[in-house]
Amino acid sequence: MFPTIHTGGGRAYCAAMAKDVTIIIISGISGSGKSTVLRTLEDLGFFCIDNLPLLLLPKFIDLCSASSDDITKIGLVIDVRERAFLKEYRPTVASLRSAGYHIEVLFLDCSNEALLKRFCETRRQHPLRDGRSVLEDITRERALLAGIRDGADRIIDTSALNVHELRHMIEDYFSRVAQRVMTITFLSFGYKYGIPHEADIVQDVRFLPNPFFIPELRPFDGRDARVADYVFSKPEAAAFIERFVEMLAFQIPLFEREGKSYLTIAVGCTGGRHRSVSVATRLTEHFAQRRQRVFALHRDIERT
Repeated sequence: MFPTIHTGGGRAYCAAMAKDVTIIIISGISGSGKSTVLRTLEDLGFFCIDNLPLLLLPKFIDLCSASSDDITKIGLVIDVRERAFLKEYRPTVASLRSAGYHIEVLFLDCSNEALLKRFCETRRQHPLRDGRSVLEDITRERALLAGIRDGADRIIDTSALNVHELRHMIEDYFSRVAQRVMTITFLSFGYKYGIPHEADIVQDVRFLPNPFFIPELRPFDGRDARVADYVFSKPEAAAFIERFVEMLAFQIPLFEREGKSYLTIAVGCTGGRHRSVSVATRLTEHFAQRRQRVFALHRDIERT
């Protein structure tokens, strides 16, 4: 446990020193991109350490708070490589938060298929290797980290992201955190590939006309004007957009009022290439006229 920082007066001193310090704890499945996130945070001005023993975390933060270098942003990767991690994680983080530190836990997840491909390409060994297959190691790690994932402030699924896309996402997210402006992402996806883990709101649009069954439209995606015109050709499509925009316009300020800094609205169709893309694009265009940080991300648009 970490009830006080022992450098000059216990909890009162701790809270006074803590108020301007932000700590980002990066955890997640091995191979999911934690090193990329840590390097990105370092480029954004965070003081970063990889695999810090958790029992040293309170003392390390204490030293940063007292440093003459004015260290106010700290990024840490803590995962199963640190053996005391699972036992000490919850009480340590809870004590730091109660002491006044702003702590955000970022958990990186990834599909087994993508992880196996990454381990094969890099020829890295899994940190839990013990004579088992890589898939067995991944499965064991998922079970060990389930509690950390459930309590994370934000989960990012990196299965379909390359290094550059993940870096851009982190840059955008933490630049927005500094500006205290909520970022809204309209994320199109295909139900056949699973619901995105990072979704805050999920909207099914499989009731709309499907361009997949129109031979001359099938090769194009939902960003194409011909596809979008077909998707929105029925009166109920326009009525849906109007009512969904109305609902989001009501909800978004309430999310902001509660301090939410990143809102992901997932829009799904069967394959994630036509209807969901058209709807996510239309919503992005609408809200981008009214807000500063509105983006579209099409997760499954290149899949067949």
